[in-house]
Amino acid sequence: MSRKPPRVLLVGTADTKAAELSFLADAIAALGADSRTMDVGVLGTPGTAVHASAAEVATAAGHTLSEVRASGDENEAMTRMARGASRLAAGMHARGEIDGVLVIGGTMGTDLALDVAGALPMGVPKLLLSTIAHSHLIPPERVAPDLIAMLWAGGLYGINAVCEATLRTAAGAIVGACRARAPIRRDRPLIGMTSFGASALTYMIRLKPALDERGFELAVFHATGMGGRAFESLSRGGAFAAVMDFCLQEVCNHVHGSVVSSGASRLTGAGEAGVPQLVAPGAIDMIDFAGHLPLPEPVRSRPARAHNRLLQSVAATAEERRASAAHIACCLARAKGPLHLMLPLRGVEQWDRPGEALHDPQALAAFFEELDRRLPPTVDVTRIDAHINDDAFTDAVLARFDRWVDDGTIRRDGSHGAWGSRT
Repeated sequence: MSRKPPRVLLVGTADTKAAELSFLADAIAALGADSRTMDVGVLGTPGTAVHASAAEVATAAGHTLSEVRASGDENEAMTRMARGASRLAAGMHARGEIDGVLVIGGTMGTDLALDVAGALPMGVPKLLLSTIAHSHLIPPERVAPDLIAMLWAGGLYGINAVCEATLRTAAGAIVGACRARAPIRRDRPLIGMTSFGASALTYMIRLKPALDERGFELAVFHATGMGGRAFESLSRGGAFAAVMDFCLQEVCNHVHGSVVSSGASRLTGAGEAGVPQLVAPGAIDMIDFAGHLPLPEPVRSRPARAHNRLLQSVAATAEERRASAAHIACCLARAKGPLHLMLPLRGVEQWDRPGEALHDPQALAAFFEELDRRLPPTVDVTRIDAHINDDAFTDAVLARFDRWVDDGTIRRDGSHGAWGSRT
């Protein structure tokens, strides 16, 4: 835990939210921390002192403030300011000038805040105080995986008792996060894995102790949208010595328009960074829907499974699985580092076993057929005559993992050699 006073970047429109920004600065100071204010307003003169002016923000975006104001379109103006604010915030963090960021706003400020948060590395405290926090208006693919979001109750116009209480809580949250922040431990090389809970996928139950015995630490990410975003962010940033990306349902959800998505960048981070990848098509047979809503009419007749009151899944058709296979093959073809694909031919999650609700061997065969057709010959493949939850699958994974450790593809110091380096 750092003994230095945390330094918080406050971002907001100082022409319309001056009183709120000043209140936050005072609340942060009362907690023994420092703040810097960035003005992203384009309507008028700031009503409080700022450290980064709106003109500086506009310049960082490649425009003058006059040009931004003259655009005649509020959306375009704030999009430009978002670009500049993101660049300035990233630069301030890179130079060690800030420890965290708190952005306030309504729909305009939230739109800008998502870009600012996305420009900062995972692990840097980021808090969004928004009048639309947790709203369906916010697309999941734009949410930084470690973003803290709070509803700005009573915050649309002016200071009031409800607003003050919310601002104080936000100040405490960001200061506390900055004080408590700790870097990821580096005492053992870290393996990143994707999975579901053990009711659907069980390979981590055997693999975790096996990797522990080999001197590696395993971090398992829940592949339900935001978990995949965190996995991709850390993979791209070089946090892992290798990845075991064995649950690709987020990829399929993205292909088929599900809200349970990690966005278009899923299955690309490790490949772009050159991190060694073991990949398997876990749970590619399902498409997710919100559990609290009725299933859409086109899929109501399909085999389905309600996981809980939040999440329900329907079986993907053969054609949908072919589309998923084509997308997966495209992602894997771009990988710059070592890649090995593990294909469990008898099933990809617990509920597709014989007798279970989602069992459809013909559709599964269509997926593998399309994957074989689309994969470039440069991708190494092991076909396993077993289900993904069988011991034969984890045995094959460990055999390939041990081979990569022995030949230096996976390094015990946590780096990934000629393909990249940890950051």
